[in-house]
Amino acid sequence: MEDSVRKQNSDFRAAFISEAGNQLKNNDYFGYVELDEYACYVIADGITDLPGTDSARLAIETVILYFQENPSLSKGCMRRLIREANKALVNQRSYRRQEASLTVVLTDYRRLRYGYLGNTRLRMYRGGRMFLQTRDMSLTRELADREQIPKDVLQEHEERNNLYSYLGQKRVKPFISKKIKLLDTDILTLYTRGIWENVDEGSLDDVFSQADNEVQGSLDNVEELLLSGQPENLENYTFAAVFVNKVYSDPQRAKKRKKIIILSIVAAVVILLIIGLSLFFYHRRQRRIADMNHYFTNTVEYVNTGNFIRAKEECDKAAELADKLRDDAMRDRLQEYLFVIETVMLGDESFESREYSEAARYYQSASDRTRYADLIGADYMEEKLDRIADFLAVTDDISLGDSLLEKGNYEKAEEKYLSAKKLAATIHDTDGTEAAMAALEKLYAEWEQARKEQEEAADAQAKEEISAAELTASGDRACLEQDFVGAKVFYTMALTKYQELGDTVNELYVSRKMETLEEKLAEQEAKRANAESLEQQAAQAQENGDPWGAKSLYLQAKNIYLELKSDTDVERLANLAARMDSLIGQQETP
Repeated sequence: MEDSVRKQNSDFRAAFISEAGNQLKNNDYFGYVELDEYACYVIADGITDLPGTDSARLAIETVILYFQENPSLSKGCMRRLIREANKALVNQRSYRRQEASLTVVLTDYRRLRYGYLGNTRLRMYRGGRMFLQTRDMSLTRELADREQIPKDVLQEHEERNNLYSYLGQKRVKPFISKKIKLLDTDILTLYTRGIWENVDEGSLDDVFSQADNEVQGSLDNVEELLLSGQPENLENYTFAAVFVNKVYSDPQRAKKRKKIIILSIVAAVVILLIIGLSLFFYHRRQRRIADMNHYFTNTVEYVNTGNFIRAKEECDKAAELADKLRDDAMRDRLQEYLFVIETVMLGDESFESREYSEAARYYQSASDRTRYADLIGADYMEEKLDRIADFLAVTDDISLGDSLLEKGNYEKAEEKYLSAKKLAATIHDTDGTEAAMAALEKLYAEWEQARKEQEEAADAQAKEEISAAELTASGDRACLEQDFVGAKVFYTMALTKYQELGDTVNELYVSRKMETLEEKLAEQEAKRANAESLEQQAAQAQENGDPWGAKSLYLQAKNIYLELKSDTDVERLANLAARMDSLIGQQETP
């Protein structure tokens, strides 16, 4: 019954700010729930800021819902909360991988426990001074811890978001704190990288060293610090604060103290037993150390033989013993080994699936990180990267050949396909060899078809050219025969064919013949008009009783028709002239 009034007899004030910054969507989330006996405060930062991801919101909802059903301050509860959140992200059906950084704070209004993954941060103030803070699980933090870079460049270093532990991995290892006793006026702050990348932590300390009991005022001061710096590319930012104005005080404390004294006496008796057990545990620890070293040696051997699956199994066993032994140095070392091994395994999966670009990214990431893991597997990764370069070269040659084939450049396409086939055979790329062979078969089929079409087109063009030449020759013969009208028909047909063939030289040649022909036609028409005029004059002379004049005019017209080769007109005028001879004979007869 006494615990049911914890929340009523304490004063915890929580508030937060969360904005998208310069981004289109806010992928940060903060949430909390305050029950009668326990409270939970959780902040998350989505690592992948792409459409289709909502990892931070999903992680927080999972933690809050699970905590409401199973409230506790135990280390097991904290571990289960984080594992449930990770399981929710891993099992989320999405074409985008769900990943997030997460920090969880649990309290029973007297003590707190926190756990985290990634680079969301917790900072606690006591008596106006910074009391504790979390350490980012990033490459930058490790470099700083090893004194390879100064700690004052953490917020700007290029590897600050290169995390080795975060939600969304198959296996997560969060940091979980011990229970920490709370005091009145303690202040808890939780914030994402949008804050710590742009606001100096010393400035944050100044804000909370002067904080009163108003949570919102302190949040406004933090946001003012952030925005006054006018960062060029402001990420999502979230900042939450919990002011512990009053900690729950147990009214049964005196009775409990008495119980503690009694228990202490009992404990003294138990100590004798513990001393006896200490030797047992000492020897067990030594066995665990030997086993851990054995598993570590096996890990190295399996990596050297390229068996990364067995290497991971051995490394996991060694890491589990390092956790039990609380050997931080070995645990950190094995964490680096695991990162390299797991990344290489991902690369192997992509390599087997022929996703070479993705595989290269994994191998390169592992290669960059292996310098922190005693260069394990360096030769293996280098060999894989070289093979990937060859496989990609095969794919590139085939793709370039396809592009050239589409453009009808058969010879260049053949060169690329043959190059791909040769390289694939050299590196024993069966799929690449088959793809190159299939591409060559398609090329030769299309090439042969194109050749036939070209020959048919050439034959058709040759026939058209011969036809056009024959029409031109017919026109020439018609001209020689003075059949200019017929010649014009032949030339016109020839000209049309040359235009269709695009033969500009012969088109110009025939056009000039046409021009000359038009001149002759005009000349011929003029002669015909003159002949017709003479014929009319002859008819008039005949009508006027002048057969001699009429005969002369008919004969002149007849001569013109002779030139025009108009046989019909020549015969007709010859008859008219003969009639005139008859009239002349009649006039001369007395």
